Amino acid sequence: MSKNLSALSGRKGLEENLFEQMGRKAAGQGMLDPGDMEKLAREYLMGDANLFGAASFYDFTREENKGKQVYVCNGSACLAAGTQDAVHHALEKHFPADAIGTMCCLGRCHENSAFFYKDRNYSGKALAHLDEIVSGKNYAVDQYHVGLHGPAVLTRAFGGWEAACRFVASCLREKPEDLLSELKASGLRGRGGAGFPTGIKLESCRNSPGKMKFVVCNGDEGDPAAFSDRYLLEQRPEFLLLGMLLAGYMIGGNWGVVYVRGEYPEVFPILEQKIQEMQSAGLLGTNILDSGFDFHFKVIRAQGAYICGEETALLNSIEGQRPEVRTRPPFPSVQGLFNQPTIVNNVESLASIPWILENGGATYAAIGPSNSTGTKLLSLDSFFNRPGIYEVEKGTPLRFVLEELGQGFRAPVKALHIGGPLGGLVPMHKVDELRIDYDNFAKNGFLLGHGSVLCIPANFSLVEYVQHLFQFTAHESCGKCFPCRLGSTRGSELLDRALHSDYKIDPVLFRDLLDTMQSGSLCALGGGLPLPVKNALQYFPEEFEPYFAQNPVQIAS
Repeated sequence: MSKNLSALSGRKGLEENLFEQMGRKAAGQGMLDPGDMEKLAREYLMGDANLFGAASFYDFTREENKGKQVYVCNGSACLAAGTQDAVHHALEKHFPADAIGTMCCLGRCHENSAFFYKDRNYSGKALAHLDEIVSGKNYAVDQYHVGLHGPAVLTRAFGGWEAACRFVASCLREKPEDLLSELKASGLRGRGGAGFPTGIKLESCRNSPGKMKFVVCNGDEGDPAAFSDRYLLEQRPEFLLLGMLLAGYMIGGNWGVVYVRGEYPEVFPILEQKIQEMQSAGLLGTNILDSGFDFHFKVIRAQGAYICGEETALLNSIEGQRPEVRTRPPFPSVQGLFNQPTIVNNVESLASIPWILENGGATYAAIGPSNSTGTKLLSLDSFFNRPGIYEVEKGTPLRFVLEELGQGFRAPVKALHIGGPLGGLVPMHKVDELRIDYDNFAKNGFLLGHGSVLCIPANFSLVEYVQHLFQFTAHESCGKCFPCRLGSTRGSELLDRALHSDYKIDPVLFRDLLDTMQSGSLCALGGGLPLPVKNALQYFPEEFEPYFAQNPVQIAS
C-alpha cells in the first residue's frame, strides 16, 4: 500500500469518500469516464495513473462493462446447476449480445438461473416472467428456508429499537475493557473463514494509538454458494449495526463502515432505512444515550471484485486505491483505514456480538466445542431438497446438516465444495468424519471457511470444475504477487489445453505450480486455491488420469 495515498484519501474522510465518488460517476454507463477520472485525481491530489489503476480493476467501473444492460451470474453454484446457458439464451431475445455481461455471484445459489437487471437480482422462476421484468413490472423476490439446530443467536427475531436502547444503555454503562473481556471469554472466532479470535483483534485495535479508529464490516461476500451474509444484511441487519456500534465502543472508535458488494443491490435501501431508525431511536450520533460516546455509519457500495473480501484489499478499496493485498505487518488493527487503527470483521462475526454481550461470554462459550464455540450459519445450495440458510451449533455432524436439515439431495452428488472456491472439496465418503468445526475440517484436510455447501453433481466433470476454479482465481487476482497472478493463469491454460487437445500435463510441473501458489502467495486467494485442487486429485484421480502424462495422485501428497 501507499501510506501517502491513504493519507490523501483520508483528507476528506468518509463523508466525501473517493471510492464512492468513483462508483457514482460510473453508474449508468458501466465505466468511469476519463474526464471524470481526471477531475477526481485533481480533487484528491492523486495521480491519473492511480485512479486509472483502481477504476480499471473493478467489474462495474472498467471499460469492458460500458453499455452493459443486464448481467448473468457466472458463479460456481449456477455453473454446477447448469442453468445459465438458458438464462443467457433468454436474455438474448431482449438485449443485444454486447449488452449482456456477467457477475459473480448474486447470492441466489438456492435456486440458480440468476441474473441482474436495473439494480435488482432475479432467479429461479423469474426467467419465465422475463417479458414483464423487462417491461418494468416488478416480480416477487426469492424465498428460501431458514432453519435452526441449537440456540438462535443470529436467526432470532429482533426485539425492536426500544429494547435495543435499554440493552445498549446497559452496555455503555460498563467499562469498554469489561465488555471486551466478555467477548474474549466467548471464544468467538471470525466467521469469514480465517477463524481468528475476534476479541483479540479488537483488543489489539484498542491498544493501538491513533487519532481515529474504525470498525469496518466486510460485507463483500463473494464466495459462490454463500448467501449467509446476504441473509443477515437483508433480514437481520439490526444485529450487525448494533454489533458494530458496540465494537466501536470497545475499541474507542467512532465510525462504522459497512462495505457491501454491489452484486447485492437489495441490501442498500434496507441498511439505510435501519440506520435512520437507529438514529431516530437515539442510538447514533453524538453523546449516544447521554453516555458521552459518539458513533456514525457509512455504507459503501463495492464495485465488483472478489479480492475485496481480503481485509487489506478492502481497505485499499475504500480509500480509492487499486484493491491490492497489503503486506503484513503492520496489521489493520495497528494501521488500517487512512493509516488509522481499524478492525475488519465479516457480517456474521459482528452480528454475533449483541447476543454475546447480552447473555454473557461464558454462555456463548458453552455452545459447541471449546476450541470452536457458538453457532455457524450454513448456506445449502439448490441441489438440496430443502436449500436455504441454517444456523447450527458448532460441532454438529455434517451428515446431520445434509440429511436432516437439508433433507438430502434432489439428484446424485459426488462431492461437496465447502467454504467457497478456496475451501475443501469433500468426497461423499468423507462426510461422516466431519463436524461443523474449523479444527475438525482442517484436521481432515478441508476448510469450513464461510460455511457454504456447494454440491458437485455426479455427472459434472471435476477436471472442468477445477479449471473453472483456476479461471475464477485468475480473473479475481489483484495481481500484486506473481504466484497468484501467473500461477492461476498457467493452471487454467494447462487444463484447457489438456481438455481440448491430446496434450498431457506433466504431474511434476503441476505439483510445482500448486506448491508455489500455496507457499508464495500473499493472501488466501492464490494460497488457498491448491487445497480444492489437491482434494480433487486425491479423491478423484480416475477423472484426471486421462489428462496427465503420469498418475496424478502424487500431486496431492
